[in-house]
Amino acid sequence: MQNAVCTDGRCHGMFTRSALLGKLGGAEIAISDEMIARIQMWQRMIEGKAPWVFLGKGQEVFSLGIENAICREFLNIVLSEMETSLANEIIDPHYQRAISLLPDNFQQGLALGCMIIKPLTDTGMFEFISAADIIPLEYASDGTLRDCALIQTKRISETESYYRIERHRLTSEGLLIVNKAYRGTSENGGSMLGTEIPLTDIEEWTMLYPEVTYPGMDRMDFGFYRNPLPNYIDRSKQGVSIFESCMDLVKKCDIQFSRIYWEYESSERMILADWAFFDGRQGHFHLPKGKERLFVGTEGDEQYQEFSPSVRDASYIAGLNEYLRRIEFNAGLSYGDLSKNEQIEKTAQEIMAAKNRKYNMVNSIQANLKKCLEGLAYAIAFYYAQYTVDPGFECVFHDSIKTDEEAERAQDRLDMASGIMSPVE
Repeated sequence: MQNAVCTDGRCHGMFTRSALLGKLGGAEIAISDEMIARIQMWQRMIEGKAPWVFLGKGQEVFSLGIENAICREFLNIVLSEMETSLANEIIDPHYQRAISLLPDNFQQGLALGCMIIKPLTDTGMFEFISAADIIPLEYASDGTLRDCALIQTKRISETESYYRIERHRLTSEGLLIVNKAYRGTSENGGSMLGTEIPLTDIEEWTMLYPEVTYPGMDRMDFGFYRNPLPNYIDRSKQGVSIFESCMDLVKKCDIQFSRIYWEYESSERMILADWAFFDGRQGHFHLPKGKERLFVGTEGDEQYQEFSPSVRDASYIAGLNEYLRRIEFNAGLSYGDLSKNEQIEKTAQEIMAAKNRKYNMVNSIQANLKKCLEGLAYAIAFYYAQYTVDPGFECVFHDSIKTDEEAERAQDRLDMASGIMSPVE
């Protein structure tokens, strides 16, 4: 399975629950059609293709990429403060390879609500699978997956694709993995699962078992990450996007920026004059090279007219900044992460409140990511025949949101010099 983040621009949100149920042996899907549609919406938003984005002449609404900016802000803080390793020297190099790929893929997990990190058996390769390609079938009480199907798409033409559904299920006998392949179609922006075909029809799937059970395996063979946010969409345990509570505000920002763009576009300076003035005769002008857009030709007007209205962008920009500050509040960011710093908090209490808000969100993300990485460590140990040995999982996150570590070290040195703190401390 490739890095399964809608590699062909499509995701299982294009499939209906009823279509998927028929391919999963009647197993009940743990999320609603509304949830599937929302995942698809989040995918479109991070691609800059939200429904309100429109590039028609004179009516442009641009995507400011705020969704990706929110994800990047959390990603940068979470991963820059993380130190993780395995004491088991046999599998730690493989684990570190997976960690090195995390910055390129974790943003997708934040954006779409959840993510799976799965070893490709003992090949030393990994796949990062986002919610777009995960079909949850059963959750444990703590929100971890006990039964799920993963979709891989292999596109062969504009209208035809191969789909592989890989089901992972914890049973009383152990971990059961079932692989099925289908030849389907892709038309009018939608996808349809066709008839089942042998795995051997696709070269890269030839070595996969149609069905295999690993006795004694009491946990999934992957790490599972879920955003620490409540799901008010369908009340399931499915993770929701890190910017779910900001969707309407993101739309307002995109529209507001289009107003600013139009203000600049419509107030562009122009010189209006009859074309005769630019015919090159004595006393007339050639259009200056590179300045052609400044002049607009008219008919029968012997006077020059300048069009140079004042730009009224200050109020529009202030409005956009206010929307951005509201997004920061809703998403759990600090003021100034997205908005302009000119209106940053003025009191120590406000500054600390904003930092606490961001700290609490980052701390929750880190806790869930730590569980995911621990699951990944055990999955690697399983595939490298080290499952009965403690992998020695370690994962530490530093705290630089509320604490300046350099300033703290400087204070420690002062305390040591004054005898308040010992060198050992």
